[in-house]
This record gives sequence, C-alpha cells and structure tokens, in this order.
Amino acid sequence: MDLENQKRVKEFADEYGPENLVVVLGAAEGEAAGLAAETVTAGDPTFAGPLTGVQLGLQVYHVCEPEMKEEFDEAVYDEQISMMEMVLDVDDIISEMTAIREQYCKF
Repeated sequence: MDLENQKRVKEFADEYGPENLVVVLGAAEGEAAGLAAETVTAGDPTFAGPLTGVQLGLQVYHVCEPEMKEEFDEAVYDEQISMMEMVLDVDDIISEMTAIREQYCKF
C-alpha cells in the first residue's frame, strides 16, 4: 500500500473511528492483498509509511471474497470484476485475507 493511501486510511480512522471503517482491496495476488491488509490492521510491515507502528485493526476484505460479492449489485459485479476474477487465484487471496483478519482485526 503506497504512502498516500496509508495517510488517507489513517486520517479516516482518526476522523470516523477505526470501528466504523472497512477497507476493500483489489490486489491481483494473495501476497499483495495480504501485505496491504496487514498494513491497515497491524501497521506498515515495511516500516516506511504513516501506518508504521499503528495497529488500527480495521476490517479488511478483498473485492473477490464472498462477503464482498454479496454486497454488490450482481450486474455491476459481473461487468466490473468478474472478468478479472477468472484469472485470479481467488482461493489464495481468500486464504491470505482470512489469516490476516483472524490474526489482526479488532472489529
């Protein structure tokens, strides 16, 4: 997660409270999604950004996870995401995201 996005997430958490935020990711690989998820839950693991040492514990999901798919209008999901979903390793992404939530999410 780039430094500007870390800054935005931190500002939103400060303004609205971390219990009121959900981060939705769209990374193409499980490892990249897991790194971004870890950043918004446990703090920046690269020790380079505004979330270094900041354990927000935010709820975080990938757009391809079943919990998120249920939230979208089916036609919109099909038009915007389903094509990419066919080439992603969705099981790997779900596994990464689940592990991060179980370990670090507070809400």
